[in-house]
Parts: sequence; C-alpha cells; structure tokens
Amino acid sequence: MRLLTDVGLLGVALVTSPWWFLRMVVRGRYRTDWPGRFGKAAPLGPPPPGGRILLHAVSVGEVGAIRGLVEQLRSRPETDVVIASTTDTGVARARALFGAQHTVVRWPLDISWCVGRFLRATRPTRIGLVELEVWPNMTAMSTAIGVPTIVVSGRLSQRSFRRYRLIRWLVQPMFRRLEAVAAQDDETAARFIALGARADRVQAVGNMKWDSAAQPLDATTREAQLATDLGIDRTRIVIVGGSTAPGEDAMLRAACPPGVQLICAPRRPEWRDEAAEALAPCVRRSAGQPASEGTDRFLLDTIGELADAYGLADIVVVGRSFGDLHGSDPVEPIARGAATVIGPAVEDFQYAVGRLKDGEGLIQTDAEGLAEVLAGLIGEAESRRRLVANGQSVIRAEQGATARCLELLAPRCACT
Repeated sequence: MRLLTDVGLLGVALVTSPWWFLRMVVRGRYRTDWPGRFGKAAPLGPPPPGGRILLHAVSVGEVGAIRGLVEQLRSRPETDVVIASTTDTGVARARALFGAQHTVVRWPLDISWCVGRFLRATRPTRIGLVELEVWPNMTAMSTAIGVPTIVVSGRLSQRSFRRYRLIRWLVQPMFRRLEAVAAQDDETAARFIALGARADRVQAVGNMKWDSAAQPLDATTREAQLATDLGIDRTRIVIVGGSTAPGEDAMLRAACPPGVQLICAPRRPEWRDEAAEALAPCVRRSAGQPASEGTDRFLLDTIGELADAYGLADIVVVGRSFGDLHGSDPVEPIARGAATVIGPAVEDFQYAVGRLKDGEGLIQTDAEGLAEVLAGLIGEAESRRRLVANGQSVIRAEQGATARCLELLAPRCACT
C-alpha cells in the first residue's frame, strides 16, 4: 500500500512539476531546506517518561495559534515538545517563538522513505496536526509504530471538503486512522466524519486562535521600537493592512484619506515588491530607515512583526478578503485592540467572522464601501472603542479550545 501511495504521489508531482517548479522559481522557494523536506532531522534521544509531542503547524498562522498549547504542554511533567512546520516562513516563525526551549524541525514530504527517516529521527509518542494537514503515509506509518495522530483545532473549509469528497475512496483510510479530531465547530466535525473519521473520535472543541490571540505578548517595548524604527507618529491615526494580497495595497492606499498613516504587511514574501510599488513612496521596514517628513506609507516586509503592528493600529483591514483568496484571521487584531474591518471573501474563516459580526465586533464591507467605512471609523473614536470592546467580548466567550486539545494530546494519565 505504501508503494502504491508513493507511486501515486510521485506521479502527481511529476505531472504538476512544470507548474510548481515555476512557482518555486518565481517565489524564490527553490532556496529552501531540501534535506529537511526529504526527512532529515537531527536525531533526538529517547522520549522522556511524559512522552514526546510532535506538533505540526503548517505555516505562520498555525504556528501563532499553538503558543498557548505549547506553553501548557511545557508545564506537563517530563514531556518533550517538538514543533514542525512546512513552509520556510513557518519554520522561521517557530524558531523565533519556540527555538530557545524546543526543537524545531521541517515537516517532510509525504513519501514513505522521507516519513520513515523523519519518524526515526524525532521519535514522537503522539503527533498533533494543527487545523488539518492529514497525509496518507504519515498517518499509516505513525499508526504502524503505535504513535497516535490527533487533529487539534481542526479546520476543514467547504472548498477543501468538496475537493476531498472527489477522492473520498482514496482519503478515507487516512481519516479513519486518526486517533482523535478536535474540530473547531460542529459543521467542521461533520465534514471530518463524512470523509472517514470515526464519529466516536470526533468532537467540536472550538478554535485555539481565540485563546492564542488573547495571550499577553509583553509586546509594548517591541511596538514602541517598531514605531520608532519606521517613524510612526503615534499621535495620528494608524491603519494596518494585515496579510494583504496583490491589489489590496493599492486599494488601501486609495481608501485612506490624507493625513492617515498606512502600514501594509503582505502575506507572502514574493508579494512585497509589488506592494512597495503600490505604496510608493513608502518606508520599507527591511531598509532600516525611518520615514522622512511627510511620508505616511509604510511596508512591513519582515516576518514576525505583524502582531506588533496590530498593537500600533487604530484600525486594521484584514487582507486576502477582497479578492479570491478566502480571507485571513480577524481575531488577532481585535484582541490587540484595533477596530477591525474585513472584506467579503472569508470562506476559510466563516465561523469567526460570523460570530464577530453577530456580536457587533467586526465590520464587513466590499472594496467599493471601504473608503466610507474607514472615514467613519477615523472620525469616531467612540465607534472604534465600542467595536473593539464588542469583539473582545466575543473572543472571551469563545475561549477554552486549548485546554480541550491539551487533554487529547497529553492526557494526565500519560504524564504521571
């Protein structure tokens, strides 16, 4: 079966290679950790008595979501935590957040010899897959050696569900192997079951991002330093475009009235130069030079500083939500105290957006209405405060998923 899986995956990779190779060249991703992608990791010793939890957070967003979970796992007696990520930005963010206390590794390609090499090096006793990222060889080989695989804060959008349903006969075994699924909501739980997960092993526990966004970051000093480095005037309104996609930076510039400071943070590194052109003349964070007199446009082209920018913001416009990329997370900017606006394309975050809108803690608009919404918020400090207070109330009501995921990953009986 592993041979058939390998042949199938390699066949798909071969057929699609012109497309993904071109993307890697365009994005500069051919300069990556290829040994890590092929399963090479520094060998770890035997797991401690409390076990070794391997958490896979695919990219930056998922890495941020596990901050609270990692902190609580750290408090478990004699429990080792290893963090794995797939993307270069995810690995960099994981090392920045956790590298001082935990091993950070690259998640391997799902080819059997890569997976086997990776598992022999890391020697986990339980594997936690954050949000989704279920793969056939990893689930099969970890199950074969007695290592349970658990999905935590499981997210499965309608778009992904439709794609999986087309090959349900192929993916059902890997979903069937899951030891447990801690889904974000009832609808997501039903989708996991429909794809093959055992109904008695699936439960809706909430989204860990509600918890991690509200964690204190002790970021006041970093926020002040970021403001100084960029040349931000903290006596004037600051709008942040968070995780923007191509086209959204120009849209934000056009929607912001004169005298308002705009910071844009593109979601992907390869989008930064286009954003710089849209904002020109602007201050680029990577250049290390503060703004000159009269410059109100800033490009945050670094990794790991978006949360600090949110802390500077009076208003945040959530990126990837005004085109066809299905949205970004609106929870963190609200938790950091910014009045938050999001676009109409939010398929990947429907539950969070719905809850925040129902609680009057988030404004949703389209590109045509953005300028009017921003003008209203800029002119009404009380409206901004009320929006933030309502949103933070919703966040508090939704918290608790991290503790529920913790018990699935590291039950008390396994740590004594």
